[in-house]
Amino acid sequence: MGLLDGLRAALGLRAEADAKRDADPEDLFGMSTAYLTMEAELGYESTDVGALCFSGVDSHSFRQAVDEVEAILEAGQADTGTDFRVTEDDHGYHWVVLEAIDPEDLITSMHFAADTFIEHGYGSRLLAAVFAYEGHDGPAYWIYSFRRGGYYPFAPRSGRDRDSSVEFKLEAALDGELEIEREKEYWYPLWPSSSGTHPWE
Repeated sequence: MGLLDGLRAALGLRAEADAKRDADPEDLFGMSTAYLTMEAELGYESTDVGALCFSGVDSHSFRQAVDEVEAILEAGQADTGTDFRVTEDDHGYHWVVLEAIDPEDLITSMHFAADTFIEHGYGSRLLAAVFAYEGHDGPAYWIYSFRRGGYYPFAPRSGRDRDSSVEFKLEAALDGELEIEREKEYWYPLWPSSSGTHPWE
């Protein structure tokens, strides 16, 4: 199974078949308290960046949905201070990448973007929301699967290794605060491209 096939299985086609419920962007607000726990109890600082991953559709109506997402985020820039860009990775997946000094603004902007896709009837195209952190032992991400309705940790290391001990520590610390994905086969690693740093690069 290739990288793209694995992503489709974990966040896409297989996850859709095994989906617990429809995508619900309200789940993203769970990160509003989780980032405080990450900082105060675990020593992980928010890197002030997060991203929304979605699969595209070659249609005029979908393009209109993306345009509206961009318009809403642009209109809110003055109030939230959230910068954004829409990009495509090497695997053909699309990302809305957001940056904000205040994690609350980052989460709110991501919620607006996800909710807009759902309002346009494209909630099924939402794959994941990714929140980036940095600790003394390296980067860590919380990934929310829209298809599964759960979060899981991802601690990538050089050489495409992942630090399972860190991931299990984060799972234990945030269990009860976040809706954790219990089936670890869905803890899919979102590796960046060979020249990238974050999953969306």
